[in-house]
Amino acid sequence: MSAQQAVHAKQKNVPAQTIRHPKNLSDSDLVELTQKQTFKYFWNFAHPVSGLARERSNIAYEYGDDVVTIGGSGFGIMTIIVAAERKWIKRDSAVNRLLKTINFLLKANSYHGIFPHWMNGKTGVTIPFSRKDDGADIVETSYLFEGLLCARQYFNKNTRNENELRNRINWLWEGAEWNWHTRGGLDLLYWHWSPNNDWSMNFEIRGWNECLITYVLAASSPTYPISAEVYHHCWVESDHFKNGREYYGVKLPLGFDYGGPLFFTHYSFLGLDPHGLKDQYADYWEQNYNHTLINYKHCVLNPKQYKGYGENCWGLTASDTYDGYNAQSPNNDWGTISPTAALSAFPYTPAYSMKALKHFYFDMGDKIWADYGFRDAFNETKNWYAKSYLAIDEGPIVVMIENYRTGLLWKLFMSCPEIQNGLKKLGFESPYINH
Repeated sequence: MSAQQAVHAKQKNVPAQTIRHPKNLSDSDLVELTQKQTFKYFWNFAHPVSGLARERSNIAYEYGDDVVTIGGSGFGIMTIIVAAERKWIKRDSAVNRLLKTINFLLKANSYHGIFPHWMNGKTGVTIPFSRKDDGADIVETSYLFEGLLCARQYFNKNTRNENELRNRINWLWEGAEWNWHTRGGLDLLYWHWSPNNDWSMNFEIRGWNECLITYVLAASSPTYPISAEVYHHCWVESDHFKNGREYYGVKLPLGFDYGGPLFFTHYSFLGLDPHGLKDQYADYWEQNYNHTLINYKHCVLNPKQYKGYGENCWGLTASDTYDGYNAQSPNNDWGTISPTAALSAFPYTPAYSMKALKHFYFDMGDKIWADYGFRDAFNETKNWYAKSYLAIDEGPIVVMIENYRTGLLWKLFMSCPEIQNGLKKLGFESPYINH
């Protein structure tokens, strides 16, 4: 037993070696097991005081084991909804856990209602992400609210606890000053604000990347919304927004050459349903499908001849790697495959994702399958296999597989009247919007 496993066992008060790795599984059983095992990261390994998601399973950056992630916690909330719906946990247990988390967040550090990237899961005090990044992070906060609004829509029973949960989510939602990040009404949206450093990070959120959800939520706020001009004058005004070129014979409407890391197709679209989602700039199903296809084709063609790549072993995105952490992509490819990339792509490329899942589990499971599903990444060329799990990589696996299976989180998020209004305001079409 490793030291980390021992820590986990002590926290959970269960034996550490209880990893299920059955071999005789149907495709549907394997998909369900993958979701259920990965969910345990957010249930068994959540911070015991706050219930928020720990940044990672291994202690890194010398911050200790109380570091929780705001964005990853939003993803975690969505996994708890999946678990309640699939009856892996009792509905009341899910509500009680989420109430604990909401009550913690109501007392934790925030800045004009916007949360930091990291905080101490025991005290709610901000942990700086970098020297000047010690305040509000509107992008991480948008991932949190993506999850919270899904929870508000799902836990809709007229019981004392579910009423309280919805009310408290609304307190947080209505208290978040999205328009504060326009620096006094500029047609720009800024990623960070700090009580110590003000706007000195000076990072405008321009596309195309993982931040579409930030603009949608900011436009949808019932109390502190941004104008549509911010979307049209900041997000789309970028030298890497419009693309239109072909890569491996696949046209890419938006974004970096070859698409960039695959999490661009995941984080915003855990809640935003890309089916039929269009505006004047792109069809977002086409964007995400084609981006995924380029990533897949690159790994199949394997121009750098890395060991292991192929039809059943693909997926380049941001993750741990043999020499630290890197945002892998076809034009930043060092041989590291991240299971979250192919598995969170299930809605886009189900056949290719299923091949990858079977390979990861049946052929490589002894090396990469453990307590919380698949470890973060591996590089067979370097004979390196991560020991770590990261919240922002684990959450999308559960959520996007569920969206592939039932569309659950898409239906919940897109059912929010504020979101429908915000999308309409920004000029989007969607089957969920009545024009």
